[in-house]
Amino acid sequence: MIDFHTHIIPNIDDGSRNIEETLILIKEAEQAGFKKIISTSHYIEGYYETENIDRQVWIDALNEKIKEQNMKMELYLGSEIYFTDNIINLIKEGKAASINGSKYLLFEMPLNAKPLNLYDMIYEVLRCKMIPILAHPERYSFVQNDTNLILDLIEKGVLMQCNFGSFIGVYGSKAQSVAKELLQRNMVHFLGTDVHRPNTIYPKIPKVLDLLKKYTNKEKIFELTELNPETVINDGIIDISEPKESRVSLRRIFGSNGRRIK
Repeated sequence: MIDFHTHIIPNIDDGSRNIEETLILIKEAEQAGFKKIISTSHYIEGYYETENIDRQVWIDALNEKIKEQNMKMELYLGSEIYFTDNIINLIKEGKAASINGSKYLLFEMPLNAKPLNLYDMIYEVLRCKMIPILAHPERYSFVQNDTNLILDLIEKGVLMQCNFGSFIGVYGSKAQSVAKELLQRNMVHFLGTDVHRPNTIYPKIPKVLDLLKKYTNKEKIFELTELNPETVINDGIIDISEPKESRVSLRRIFGSNGRRIK
């Protein structure tokens, strides 16, 4: 498998705090069945601003360390870019990274407020012949209220990456429900751990995979954990399944205040 979303480079965001933690995370990933890891450290203007050249030095050094320790793992550079209308300039200027230098970029939004200029940003990214991938859509409160927003974004050209942990309730019951719904509606294109610390999500991966087998088939799991991520690393074209319409909004299930409606 390929872990599509991680925070393993030490001491540059809220992820790994030192090289020792990073090496533990890499070992945990290997034990969980991953063969490749895409490092997607946060890039947030004015807050986390370690540039590509410095993060690539870390990736190269870690890949050398992996060889020395005879681990079967490869690391690749990426970024999780916090929403900004400056996203293309960040890529062009070498501040934030697309995934392995490809046309694909991973971005995140504020958890509790849909950006007013969301569609303007998406249009600009697509106009520049890049493909936006939204990190953990299941975690946004405005998506939890109406998952058809994700359907609309996919139709506009955005791909979706869900977190493994969401399927077992790591981020709460609403994120868990949305992740399951998106998966069953063909609205997930990648899975990632979003790992930040040792002994958190990697030991739970076997449990998540067992659960995913109840929600979908092994071909889809292969697509989300190996085929599509490998295609991105190689800068290929993702062949996505047709999304399915929703029969009910989670706003009607939970209500606008987040409480389940009987």
